[in-house]
Amino acid sequence: MITISKNLHLKKIVSENSEVLFDLMQAIYPPAYQHFWTDNGNWYINTQYSKENILQELSEKNTDYYFVLFNDEIVGNFRIIWGEKLANLSEEKQVKLHRIYLHPKTHGKGLGKKLLFWLEEKAKEKGFKIIWLDAMNKQPQAFQFYEKLGYIYHSHTFLPFENMLEEYKKMSQLYKKLNYSLDSTFTNQRIK
Repeated sequence: MITISKNLHLKKIVSENSEVLFDLMQAIYPPAYQHFWTDNGNWYINTQYSKENILQELSEKNTDYYFVLFNDEIVGNFRIIWGEKLANLSEEKQVKLHRIYLHPKTHGKGLGKKLLFWLEEKAKEKGFKIIWLDAMNKQPQAFQFYEKLGYIYHSHTFLPFENMLEEYKKMSQLYKKLNYSLDSTFTNQRIK
């Protein structure tokens, strides 16, 4: 168990947790994204969070996959891919924030911010220079959140999913150069 703050922790996901993760995503994903899909997002959840896909993702090298616990309750998931590079970005060591999903009941409590500050610290400890992610263009609150934390637009891509409505397929790739000064954002803004 990794402590982020007094009431926020990360717990490594292992193969035996695949059903818990699947059930969690059935609760988290539809409220935010079901309107993006012709089938309310069922195809996405059933493929991306199938036992086979989770086991495959857990077996990939240089990845960390966690449950997010808030007040000892599993409220989300957080997946990091160390060393995955964003095309046409010349910085040497990059890390991709692959997934961050939090239950709607936790929104507005600062959990996402704390998780990203923790990731920044971990990335710095490992000598990484860039954190990057894909953000859905049709989720403006996500863009505002990342912009406030210093992420900037790099490029975009389109999701290939057939069941996704065409107007929701665009994804922007955002990145942040990490600040290695002694007055790091994480140290100054961490809330215990």
